[in-house]
Order: sequence, then structure tokens, then C-alpha cells
Amino acid sequence: AFAAITQENARRGVTALLATVATAPIPHLVECMNFCRGWMHEPRGGARILGVHLESPYINPAYKGALNPQHIRTLDDGTPDILLQHDDVLKIMVVAPELPGALELIARLDQLGIIPAAGHSAAKDEDVLAAMKCGLRHVTHLWSAMSGTVREGPWRKPGLLEAALVFEGLTVEMIADSQHIPPTLMKLAYKCIGADRLCAISDATGGAGLPQGARFMMGGMEYEVRDGVGMKLDHTALAGSATLLAQMIPVLTNVVGIPLTEAIRMVTLTPARVLGVQNRTGSLAPGKDADLAIFDVDFNAWRTMIGGQWLD
Repeated sequence: AFAAITQENARRGVTALLATVATAPIPHLVECMNFCRGWMHEPRGGARILGVHLESPYINPAYKGALNPQHIRTLDDGTPDILLQHDDVLKIMVVAPELPGALELIARLDQLGIIPAAGHSAAKDEDVLAAMKCGLRHVTHLWSAMSGTVREGPWRKPGLLEAALVFEGLTVEMIADSQHIPPTLMKLAYKCIGADRLCAISDATGGAGLPQGARFMMGGMEYEVRDGVGMKLDHTALAGSATLLAQMIPVLTNVVGIPLTEAIRMVTLTPARVLGVQNRTGSLAPGKDADLAIFDVDFNAWRTMIGGQWLD
């Protein structure tokens, strides 16, 4: 599967990616990280894997989205120690910052050089501020599986969504397939956050590239491709995108109205800076990896170069 994923992404113009893993049994997560470690250290064709992005078990069940609730865990069961042993490959871990023990985990992640990301969360803005003091600096897929403003009596309490839009110390992800988020909300995110802190991401799952109605597995659950996205079989929640990253650039430019240079930055240099790899990739400059994709006017990939080698 890794060969198919990396080769198809490269064929579509993606030169590097994070292996993103949904909630699953802890042994499965460990197995995946061990496999990624071996993959990363051997020359292979296809897009390079820069590490693992874990949509971890430590999320709020009320905001599980399409993730398998059977694998959600509490932070006091000892499993964080198991996962953090893999800090050499684990690059981003999603955590709900309002959970008991979350601030301690966020501080540990920050100390290990792993990016703590808020997501699948019922956090209020005060929870986000407390987490930022412990090292939180990133927010996963804006609007998807996160809290917004609620009323507590007569008072309005902003949630994770509003915090992501206004707190300048955070970088933010946005799924740019025009299905997860309608154009008006994508425009709002761009106007509030800007291309230097807003990453456009694919959130692509096993349904990417499959036809309408095709079924795929994720985290022990079955999903189907419907209207260009992954979806739970009961159609109550989206389950990732069926669109790869390069095909989202026309959405950013033609639908949202973002200038092409800034749209490109949102899928290249900005995510590279989030990961701390901007000195080797994310833009073309002397001394950086020779990663290059050439597209036609409709952003179909024509040729892709990875590490100075053109792919067949």
C-alpha cells in the first residue's frame, strides 16, 4: 500500500508527505511507525515520507467525526509513553487540549520536538490559550470535528474554531477539496489567517482515486466514496477526502479566489515551515532538495522530480 500511495502522489505532483494514521489499536499504531521508519531510511521511488502524523486516540468522543470510537483512549492509561518512544518518526500528534492530562502531554510533545496539534476537540478559547502556553502551535483540519462558539447562559464562549482564526501563534490546516468546507468559509479562513500560517491539506484517505460508491477500510471501519469524499456508510460524517493535493490548487485559485503564488505557498513552503523542514524543501533555492513538479494549465501533473531525479 505504501508503494501505491507514494507513487500515485508523485504521479500527481506531490513530492513529500506525512503518513497520516487514524485512531487504531496501540499495537497497530506502533507497527505503522516502525514500518515508516524503515521506509524513510531506504531510497524508494515515489513521494518521500517525512514522518508520521497521528490523529491520536486522545481526542474528545463528542468530536470523533468519522474516527472509530472503539480506539479512543484516556491519557492516564500509560499508552502515551509507548507512542512517544517513536519521537524520531512521529512529527505531529493531534490532541484535544481540554482533556484531563492534555496539557502535560502537549508539553512533553513540545520538548521532544513533536508538533502538538489541537483537533477533534470541544476546547474553548481559554483551553487553547492554556495549551499554547505549554507548546501547542498547530490546529488540524479547520471546521472539521472541532468546537465553535456556544452559549453558557447569556454568555457566548468561543471554541477551537474561533481560536484558530484569531490566535496568531497558531498554524492551521484547511481541507481544500470544496466539499469539507464551502467556499465562503475557505475565504473566511484565508482572510483571517493568511497564506503564511494556513496550510491547504488533502486529508486523503484510502478512498482517494477510487470511483463513486467504492468502499475502503480505515481504523477497522468501512467507509465509501461519495461525492468526492470519504463518508461513513450511514452518511452522517465525512471520512477524509478522495482528492489529492495538487487537484486542490484550482479550488484555492478559481473557487476561493486566492492568488496563485499564495495558493502554491499554502501547499509547499507553509507546511514545510510547520514541519521545520523549510531548509531542505518547500521552495526552490540553492542547497535545497531538487523537488519539482510541472503542471499543465489545469494542474494535471506533467512531470515530477524528487531528489534531482525525474520520475517515469
